[in-house]
Amino acid sequence: MKKLIQALPILVALFTVGAMVACKDKGPHLNPEIKFEATIDGLQQIPRTSSTATGRLDGLYNKDTRKLTYTITYSGITPTVGRLFYAGEGFNTVDPSIGPDIRTAASPISGELTLTQLQENWLLGSGIHLILFTNAFKSGEIRGQLKPSELVALKK
Repeated sequence: MKKLIQALPILVALFTVGAMVACKDKGPHLNPEIKFEATIDGLQQIPRTSSTATGRLDGLYNKDTRKLTYTITYSGITPTVGRLFYAGEGFNTVDPSIGPDIRTAASPISGELTLTQLQENWLLGSGIHLILFTNAFKSGEIRGQLKPSELVALKK
């Protein structure tokens, strides 16, 4: 029994090394594509709005090309324009907006945007949000923070 207890750390080390070598998963950090999402509502807008409108942004960012493609869906709102801004969750928007205005149409809206290195850093750090503006809410009616989908799934 004493020899088994003495050999246990060696067996655990061999098993751990074997499992690490056998693992062929390269991990998400090596994947050039990252999925992003944002839940959009009036509670996230600063200041908060009384709007009951809701929406969602689903995006895919490619780190190799720095291209963000997105689809925005919404209901209960007739937006005049949408804009992406830099600011962390719960913080006021920092001007200017990132990229061109998102010209609104009937939901869903799809588009793409090529980011700079600085904008990529903001995106990967969950520092970019979307605001949909309306005639009733000139400062923005609904807002949502873009976050990697994997992080959103961990919080649920």
